[in-house]
Amino acid sequence: MATTTGWAQLRQQARSLETQTDNLFQTYSSFTSNPSKKPSEDEIRIEAQLQDLLTRRDAVVASLSRTLDSDSTAGSSATKLQNVLRHKEILSDHRKEYQRLKTAITQARNHTNLLSSVRDDINQYRTSTNVTNEADYRLEERDAIERSHGMADTVLATAYAVNQEFGQQHLQLASINRRIKGAAMQIPGINTLIGKINTRKKRDSVILACLISFCFLMLLWIR
Repeated sequence: MATTTGWAQLRQQARSLETQTDNLFQTYSSFTSNPSKKPSEDEIRIEAQLQDLLTRRDAVVASLSRTLDSDSTAGSSATKLQNVLRHKEILSDHRKEYQRLKTAITQARNHTNLLSSVRDDINQYRTSTNVTNEADYRLEERDAIERSHGMADTVLATAYAVNQEFGQQHLQLASINRRIKGAAMQIPGINTLIGKINTRKKRDSVILACLISFCFLMLLWIR
């Protein structure tokens, strides 16, 4: 009777642990769809619970096997043997399922981390490219400024040269003018002749102005 009671309790415990394992598998499998970069606290906790359940179930199955060995009833032993084999089979399947899910989560995490690493590399490349483009732009601007400064220096140098040339020409003209005046002063009567010419020009200008005025007045009177 004690053996029967112990067997029933062990089987009930085995079935309860199997149900708990199935429920945890549903939660554990959710980490394959959206894994974090590192295992989260929930993932670590559920994985530890699954390992504990599998260990406890292994102990329960071992207890069932020992109970079966101590049972001397032939008819019931065959049924109990089938039950033990069934629990062992379910336990083996659950161990395989646990390893499969664990591998799937690891692969999904590696894939996610790889994509994240690629995105980081792309962003870093874009950032470095923008920095390089900005540096090139600044170099081009600096070269343009230097070229404009060079052109300005050339223009100023040309202006200074032209101004200097004008100054030299002015000095030459002034020197020529002084020489002419000096020569005129050295020739006797040249100043008197020049003065008479200027006086005659002024007189002719006055006569011409009076004639034009007279003609203009006559035109007005005739009209």
